[in-house]
Amino acid sequence: MTGGTVIVGASLAGLRTAQHLRALGYADPVTLVGAEPHLPYDRPPLSKQVLLGEWPASRTHLVTEGQLAELRVDARLGAAATGLDRDRRLVTLADGGLIPYDFLVVATGSRPRELPAPNGGPHVHTLRTLDDARLIAARLGPGRRLVVVGAGFIGCEVTCAAVARGTTVTLVSREPALLPQFGPDVSSYLARLHRDAGVRLVLDAHVRSVDPAGGDAASVVLADGTALDADVVVVGIGGVPNVEWLAGSGLAGPDGVPVSPHGQTADPAVLALGDVAAWPGPGGRGRRRSEHWSHAVEQAKTVARVLVEGASFDPGTFVPYAWSDQYGHKLQTVGEVPARPGRIVSDNWHPTDGRRHCLYLDDRGEVVGGLFVDDPRGAGQLRRALQRAAAPSGPGAPGLQPAAA
Repeated sequence: MTGGTVIVGASLAGLRTAQHLRALGYADPVTLVGAEPHLPYDRPPLSKQVLLGEWPASRTHLVTEGQLAELRVDARLGAAATGLDRDRRLVTLADGGLIPYDFLVVATGSRPRELPAPNGGPHVHTLRTLDDARLIAARLGPGRRLVVVGAGFIGCEVTCAAVARGTTVTLVSREPALLPQFGPDVSSYLARLHRDAGVRLVLDAHVRSVDPAGGDAASVVLADGTALDADVVVVGIGGVPNVEWLAGSGLAGPDGVPVSPHGQTADPAVLALGDVAAWPGPGGRGRRRSEHWSHAVEQAKTVARVLVEGASFDPGTFVPYAWSDQYGHKLQTVGEVPARPGRIVSDNWHPTDGRRHCLYLDDRGEVVGGLFVDDPRGAGQLRRALQRAAAPSGPGAPGLQPAAA
């Protein structure tokens, strides 16, 4: 052995892979390469506790320097990977350094998608890194005007945090409703939450440009000519996989790094996980990237086990799961939301106890996913039921009925 395992990407997916390797008894060298100078940190709190000013940056750290030393992990932080030589098994760093490997784990994640229009320079921000969160947090407060472009979970969470800080917020979405993929009941519920909090919703709108507005301000110009003045603009319109450093390797495309159910790429010595990896879809149909925290955690277990044991084990089926905190309510999504649900069941959307959910059925009438509000027990029940249904010959495999949640 020479280089051991090199993990490029020092966020959740990369760190968890290193930790699982050691827990499984992996004794060869482990090198963790990170483009940011910070110790590995957790991203979900960035749009919540950090923006709210409730947590210092240090509280987001997932590990200490001492713990990395105990794990015998050589952390190369502040050193972005810029190239890969598969024939020589070398990773090139931005400073010109070369790191040899026996096995390589690609965990370089994604970066925020930018607006395809002129932007307002220092007034426009995205939220991905710890530095992003600290910069945005410093610009929120009473008397400040924020325009959020993009109404996915990140955009909505930034909006919630800004409102709590006394900021005047306008939330812009190109969709005619908030999170329309979850159905009209969910969209109406979220719209009411935001409007009750004083947020101006601008729906079915396309941003033409973000222009300087004079002084310390910018103007978000919509396709119909409407101008929205702001002191701060935050853009949250999806992510782009960080694969540029893999150019010429034959391992990546614009949609990420395609992998097997075990996280293996076309090169037996290279595996990938997290936001950058395109894993097989449900039932092995197609591939897609997942940018959710829980996916990275589960994939890290699989990748580490492959490196220690090989790929002879069944990696199982992971049921998608994500959550969002908005105005004191916890939203949890479980399973799949089909592009065209066979039916949306929302009989429990107007409960007396505050817990509510929608279930999503496929064309066969089987439950494939759900969205839950303030109902962690229901979300857990559906998650377990979907896992049983996905298991070969497992209980529940014939299908699920709406009552399962």
